[in-house]
Amino acid sequence: MDKINLQKLEELNNQHVIKVVEGAIQLCKPTKITVIIDSKEDINYVRELSLINGEERKLKMEGHTIHFDGYHDQARDKTNTRYLLSKDVDWGIKVNSIEKDKGLKEIYSYLDGSMAGKEMLVRFFSLGPTNSVFSLKALQITDSAYVAHSEDLLYRQGYEEFKKLNGSPDFFFFLHSAGRLENGVSVDIDKRRIYIDLEENRVYSVNNQYAGNSLGLKKLALRLVIKKANEEGWLAEHMFIMGVHGPGSRITYFTGAYPSACGKTSTAMIPGQTIVGDDIAYFKKIDGVIRAVNMESGIFGIINSVNSENDPVIYQALTTPGEVIFSNVLINNGVPYWGGMKKDIPDEGINFSGEWFKGKKDKQGKEIPCSYRNARYTLRLNELSNIDSKANDPGGVPVKAIFYGGRDSDTTIPIVESLTWAHGVFLGATVESETTAATLGARGVRKYNPMANLDFISVPLGIYIENHLKFTKDLKLIPKIYATNYFLKDETGKYLNGKMDKRAWILWAEGRVYGEYEAIETPVGLIPKYEDLRSLFIRELDKDYTKAEYIQQFFLRVVKYLEKMERMSKIFENIEIPAAFSKELKAQTERLKLAKTKYGEDIISPFKFLDI
Repeated sequence: MDKINLQKLEELNNQHVIKVVEGAIQLCKPTKITVIIDSKEDINYVRELSLINGEERKLKMEGHTIHFDGYHDQARDKTNTRYLLSKDVDWGIKVNSIEKDKGLKEIYSYLDGSMAGKEMLVRFFSLGPTNSVFSLKALQITDSAYVAHSEDLLYRQGYEEFKKLNGSPDFFFFLHSAGRLENGVSVDIDKRRIYIDLEENRVYSVNNQYAGNSLGLKKLALRLVIKKANEEGWLAEHMFIMGVHGPGSRITYFTGAYPSACGKTSTAMIPGQTIVGDDIAYFKKIDGVIRAVNMESGIFGIINSVNSENDPVIYQALTTPGEVIFSNVLINNGVPYWGGMKKDIPDEGINFSGEWFKGKKDKQGKEIPCSYRNARYTLRLNELSNIDSKANDPGGVPVKAIFYGGRDSDTTIPIVESLTWAHGVFLGATVESETTAATLGARGVRKYNPMANLDFISVPLGIYIENHLKFTKDLKLIPKIYATNYFLKDETGKYLNGKMDKRAWILWAEGRVYGEYEAIETPVGLIPKYEDLRSLFIRELDKDYTKAEYIQQFFLRVVKYLEKMERMSKIFENIEIPAAFSKELKAQTERLKLAKTKYGEDIISPFKFLDI
């Protein structure tokens, strides 16, 4: 390391940082080491290096670049993402793990010399806004300028934040190497490993480039943060944060957790509302109020099916000048194209498979699409026209409502408000996501996904749920909790809701926060009255909403709900869970049974509960 870069490290006055960097250098053996600070010059250096290295290429539109991952490196590698554990832990859920000493020996052997002939980049980031009680420090070391450039778009700069540590070791460390390269992509995919050390707050990643595996600060960091939050009495969740705009100039902040393909982004981006963050939120209790921040400052989003009709704000950002990284889409004459963009797609170009032409097939004879189904875009949130004015507020935003959403074709009603906070935690912890034939080859298989966070929970499930249950202690204002489902179908398989109906649901929920709407109590929670929804549909969507539609959507499908309670009982019977949670499961089951007995029906009209 030359004197200039060494001085950058020494100015942090933190021997723990020095030790980590020295260890990475000795292990990975880079040809060059560059320490990047918060200056524009250093940030520009990273972006240009990615172009020089060929990891990104310029596109026709100003600021746009394209990155291609290897053909077999297009998504998160769940199999080889493992926790390093020095002792057995009863998680209550299935997790991938490996004995710590064994795992470290293996991944060190893959990292040994992995940066020979390459440049090591040493990066400093802030997870959460700078100058904030929420923010955490993250040290990233990588040999990929694409990874470093992506993190510049997704996270706040943190070199100056590290100075405030005053020598403390309280930071996360991420070490990544793309490994051996051929034609610019990782080749030793059989040795792709992503190992998470919860005890040392470290993540090691090697032989990969896809951002979900290589960007330590995203879902890999989330696992470290969930553990830290649960130990310190706050929450880190897989949630969006949005400003819902009510009457006048009122803005009410909602957060929401949805498994993949359950409506998370479409909810956060509802027209007329503003966005604070789309993926990960930190929650703390400040002066008796739950406040939240977006730990990121950008979006790493799935691009397939983004179009001007369904996603106008994102589409505009992707089709106008500005700093955007496209990955694994089709490029023709410097212009990106992707599936579902509702635009004519060229018959040829360059994509994740190399030279592409319409009808091209892989080795198994399967046709290769123009863009990979998990193709992505990376951009800063401030590229979006609907960014909220408090998106970077170091004090966070006050959370007044929480959404939990799943995908369910035959059971769960479109929106329901929990009876209590504990009941709301129960609703969140019993989220299910129904698979589709298009993705997994089987339709209607329900996947249990508590708080839409199953893949990232890094403490025993019972502790995780208990910390949610007790999070309202000493609060002056307890947020309302809602469960949503946009995917109910009729007997013919037709969806009962339009894509924009969620606008009415969320604005009803916003009004409920202020007591502006009454609700009907049912065994599964509080539901909207027909008259209120009809008014919202007319006002917000300019369409009529009939009683027949309301009844069909808000039927209480008692037998189906009882089947879900049975599934949940089986899931939790062998898990050590809080008594309060068991009480909620039992209480909802009993309420459903009583309703079935009282009305003698398997499906009960919402109007019948008006008499309760």
